[in-house]
Amino acid sequence: MSRRSLSVGDLFESARNGDRGALARLLSLIEGGGTQAREISRLSYPLSGDGYTVGLTGAPGSGKSTLTSSIIRHLRALHQEVAVLAVDPSSPFTGGAILGDRVRMQDHATDRGVFIRSMASRGHLGGLSLATPEAARLLDAVGRRLILIETVGVGQVEVEIAGKADTTVVVVNPGWGDSVQANKAGLMEIADVFVINKADRNGTDETRRDLEQMLELGDLASEAWRPPILPVVATEHQGVGALWDAVLQHRAFIEAAGELARRREFRVREELREVVARRLEQRALELTGSERWAELQLQVVNRTVDPWAAADEMLKAIDD
Repeated sequence: MSRRSLSVGDLFESARNGDRGALARLLSLIEGGGTQAREISRLSYPLSGDGYTVGLTGAPGSGKSTLTSSIIRHLRALHQEVAVLAVDPSSPFTGGAILGDRVRMQDHATDRGVFIRSMASRGHLGGLSLATPEAARLLDAVGRRLILIETVGVGQVEVEIAGKADTTVVVVNPGWGDSVQANKAGLMEIADVFVINKADRNGTDETRRDLEQMLELGDLASEAWRPPILPVVATEHQGVGALWDAVLQHRAFIEAAGELARRREFRVREELREVVARRLEQRALELTGSERWAELQLQVVNRTVDPWAAADEMLKAIDD
């Protein structure tokens, strides 16, 4: 029987029993959204909570995919299984495609202890900001206890996604450019660990000093956990062990302090708010009609109607 003809429940049970094809199909359904995605969430949620997520983000070209591949290699040497969600908000490709420089992660494609999936926003209500945590929960529920979430860049969506991980690794390069841009992107706020990748190049020491100064100016030095700044040469697998040790140290710290539970509670509350907001928006659009919706948006742009009044009219259809 084709997997496409199987019910969500059957696919879920097959995935829990190690069927990688069934797992891939479930992830495609999550990306697509709709009632089947909601059914997967219903099945996954009670069985999740034991997995640990590590987000990796940084500017394009910083070597995140090479670093991710090197981390996978390190973990497999420790006989640990790992799943990777490679998030690309702009990708036009269908689920499962390994994009751009992620081709090098194909080195692990035949390893049963590694599961790699590229995700692109398609039909999911709320886009990748909601699809990604649901995908991570599914991986957790089917027994993948260690999940890496790698983002393609440092835009708002990417930073938001990476910041939803339990530990967030921010990747920069020597001579990383305008530090103000990094602050604008929110990297300093979400980083639990900094990695200076390509540390065999000139400018590594200057970049470390730059980051240290930014931590001081951001008053992050007074926090209980100070993000370490680690030099790595991912292409040569140098420094990756120290990086993973830092991730484990951060995990131990936030678990002991109760911070992990607080972070997860906050994320679940925020996710619930976002789900409600997106569903209300969708319902208002359905009831108002796409033409009136477009008219109201144009009136707001032209300043003939203020945003609150336009929103009131959109939501009035729900009240009625």
